[in-house]
Amino acid sequence: MSEIGLFEAIHTARALRRFKPDPVPDHLITRILDAAIRAPSASNQQNWAFVVVKDPAQRRRVAEIYRKAFAMMSVMYRDRGPAPHQTQAGYARMMGAADHLANHLHEVPVIIIAGLIAPATRHQPPAEAAARVAAARPLISGASIYPAVQNMLLACRALGLGSVLTTIHAYYNDEVRAALELPAGFMTYAMLPIGFPQEGFGHGPVKRRALDEVACLDRWGNRWRG
Repeated sequence: MSEIGLFEAIHTARALRRFKPDPVPDHLITRILDAAIRAPSASNQQNWAFVVVKDPAQRRRVAEIYRKAFAMMSVMYRDRGPAPHQTQAGYARMMGAADHLANHLHEVPVIIIAGLIAPATRHQPPAEAAARVAAARPLISGASIYPAVQNMLLACRALGLGSVLTTIHAYYNDEVRAALELPAGFMTYAMLPIGFPQEGFGHGPVKRRALDEVACLDRWGNRWRG
């Protein structure tokens, strides 16, 4: 298939949660992983790590953990209701797709766990900066992995595959670590189910809030008009 341009991928890469069980060729997974490692990372540490889960038994283990986490979170999602820009029908469709993924994750041909390997020794900041560094660390900890994850999502779109970034598994991170025999220093940040989209649930134009609602010039409230 002919590949699409970058901006077409950005504007049409929907979060997909319904997949065919058809196997995904390894050479496509290799291209997706290669796209991931082209992303930037803090101090160029490149300490990302990825586990590709293809074995049916392993996928079932991961799916069982995911379903348990989803069951815990789904009550909160139902009570929360749609965001201001969403319709009730749109929210219901999204939640229906999320429920479908939770109940069929074991059927998705490929699941990739994306994470970071903690350095063996962490540089200690000067005493006067320690409090600020500690406060900022949770806010910036994903900066070295989420750009890689976005590259993977765009690569999936370019190659005719579907995926979605989900983090629900992290509520049972210890169980995921045990199932995949992850080392102690491996912190998972994202799970990406990957497969060929089901008919009628493929990519297309993504709907987003107007740019002048979310972007400002120089100070808050001065809407971007470019």
